[in-house]
Amino acid sequence: MNVITKKVQLPDGRTITIETGKVAKQADGAAVLRMGNTVLLATVCAAKDAVPGTDFMPLQVDYREQYSSAGRFPGGFTKREGKASDSEILISRLIDRALRPLFPSNYHAEVYVQVMLLSADGVDQPDALAGFAASAAMACSDIPFEHTISEVRVARIHGEYVINPTFQQMDEADMDLMVGATKDNIMMVEGEMDEVSEQELIGALKAAAEAIKPMCTLQDELSKELGKDVKREYDHEINDEDLRQQIKTELYQPAYDVNKQALEKQARHDAFDKILADFLEKYDAAHADLKEEELEEKHAEATRYYEDVLRDAMRRCILDEGKRLDGRQTTDIRPIWCEVSPLPMPHGSAIFQRGETMSLSTCTLGTKLDEKLVDDVLEKSYQRFLLHYNFPPFSTGEAKAQRGVGRREIGHGHLAWRGLKGQIPTDYPYTVRLVSQILESNGSSSMATVCAGTLALMDAGVPMKKPVSGIAMGLIKNPGEEKYAILSDILGDEDHLGDMDFKTTGTRDGLTATQMDIKCDGLSFEILEQALMQAKAGREHILNCMLETISEPRAELKPQVPRIEAFDIPKEFIGAVIGPGGKIIQQMQEETNTVITIDETDGKGHITVSAPNKDSIEAAIAKIKGIVAIPEIGEIYEGTVRSVMPYGCFVEILPGKDGLLHISEIDWKRLESVEEAGIKEGDKIRVKLMDIDPKTGKYKLSRRILMEKPEGYVERERRPRPDRRSHREGERHE
Repeated sequence: MNVITKKVQLPDGRTITIETGKVAKQADGAAVLRMGNTVLLATVCAAKDAVPGTDFMPLQVDYREQYSSAGRFPGGFTKREGKASDSEILISRLIDRALRPLFPSNYHAEVYVQVMLLSADGVDQPDALAGFAASAAMACSDIPFEHTISEVRVARIHGEYVINPTFQQMDEADMDLMVGATKDNIMMVEGEMDEVSEQELIGALKAAAEAIKPMCTLQDELSKELGKDVKREYDHEINDEDLRQQIKTELYQPAYDVNKQALEKQARHDAFDKILADFLEKYDAAHADLKEEELEEKHAEATRYYEDVLRDAMRRCILDEGKRLDGRQTTDIRPIWCEVSPLPMPHGSAIFQRGETMSLSTCTLGTKLDEKLVDDVLEKSYQRFLLHYNFPPFSTGEAKAQRGVGRREIGHGHLAWRGLKGQIPTDYPYTVRLVSQILESNGSSSMATVCAGTLALMDAGVPMKKPVSGIAMGLIKNPGEEKYAILSDILGDEDHLGDMDFKTTGTRDGLTATQMDIKCDGLSFEILEQALMQAKAGREHILNCMLETISEPRAELKPQVPRIEAFDIPKEFIGAVIGPGGKIIQQMQEETNTVITIDETDGKGHITVSAPNKDSIEAAIAKIKGIVAIPEIGEIYEGTVRSVMPYGCFVEILPGKDGLLHISEIDWKRLESVEEAGIKEGDKIRVKLMDIDPKTGKYKLSRRILMEKPEGYVERERRPRPDRRSHREGERHE
């Protein structure tokens, strides 16, 4: 084995080790990353040739966590790892987004990157190391790759930027960013913040960029030492340079002219398609001698070259004339239309439309029982705010079936969730679920989800701290050219043909989440700062439009929303409320038609009671407060007779608290039996607590004390009981 080990230090002195040559040697590249007790294995394999007709980069990234890495058994019936969790998919996307732009544009062989978490002690966060491990595996292979990359997490803790903080440190962070970059350029950013400024975000990106540089240098040295700095040769495209030049010459100007017409999305696409269709019709007529298979190949090539023409025409129209595909200036926001409560029965609903992008969002309020259990390898928790994003094919006019939730839906929904979750009060008793249905799409549907989600939350009466809006920014910047354009509120085509997709969400007071993907080299921090400030102005404009529709959360919940009351009880009474095997709490729920949940927080029992109406809630609360109440001598109670005995009866004065009402305390007159007073089980009677036995804690009750004493009443003298022990001792003495 030719084992090679490299090390790099983080700014705080912790060490990350990369090792190759020991395991997974049949993969094209493999690397083991170790930081403390956290160990990841990354492998990469690539096909030798591309599948015929492939004109894109077929990259597949899979990040998986083994439960054995933390000494745990997987849940479920099979007790083995199953399909990827949402967390694993999100980490896979982070790796993919940083790696994908760095493959050669004409490289189309299938590439599979797999990263496995093999050991974790719950101290260091493995997701911050996965991108570094994946790129190191690429560096150990001969797969064509233009630059090594790495990813780090940067958090701000007490005003200081910390690289790859521990789980414990994250509890005090007000900024959580994942940054992927080459030695020279930032490629990917995603994270959430607690209303920070644009300058503070730039500071975090600079700190991450500095930390990533030595990681990339390590990989370059590793690749050279392995002899993998010379990559494999490939030939995945058959190109006809004459045809390429012909298309550029004949179709560039017509495409440029369509760009200037400011057409709507479908009309613009139809116009672009017609230009190519007319060209291919003429081309086929001029090359009638070619076979059908040859013409199909030429059509595929022509389509690829035409894509380049469309890209150049769109970019030049923006850079040279400042005109975008829909006629806007670079800073203009598309027309916005909002509506709240478009649906009668959801607890909250809203439509947000910006240009040709529309989200219909609904808000549902539930109880603690509706919380989502997160059972990942290193995290077991409950989520009380959920956001689900759906992207049906009809939103872009596609004629195809809608299948299960894809990685795109999970990623877009997660970004919107991060943007909004900090504005839901932590003590809000409801579990909240937002669902965004994208009904139309032409760019930035995740940001439309943030806006529609804010409106739906306010329509439902959720007391948000502050409303949130979002915007997606784009960039046009040609290599070697100083001129560039930053685009506000980008279209789908501007995202596809441009150099940047930079999404930000925030309140009036600061940023709450961001996601950025860069496709070009040499993006300066000055350009990023300009984009952030332009995005801030755009977000404020969008937020103003939203607040014209609904300015603050509704003061009252809608009639169909279940009511919830929450309060705390002393910790020592939790068991009494639940009862043996849950008997007491289940009985209360059945009798009052409520849902009661209880958990221990901050040394107290936190109880929530939900029901369709207020009377049921009040009845349940009364029962609970009766259990936790401490009986006081001298208090009068409305009790229930639980059992009748020859010497009296037992009366429940508070839930679970019975006292003895002796037969002599039932009435002022002498009774031969309890039945003589007309008392039977189940009767409601008023009694007064006279005494509490200090040894046994038993309660002594009286009913007659609440009655008017008869005139001339004389208390019957009670004779003391004979001392039986003394009597027996006397007999023995005799």
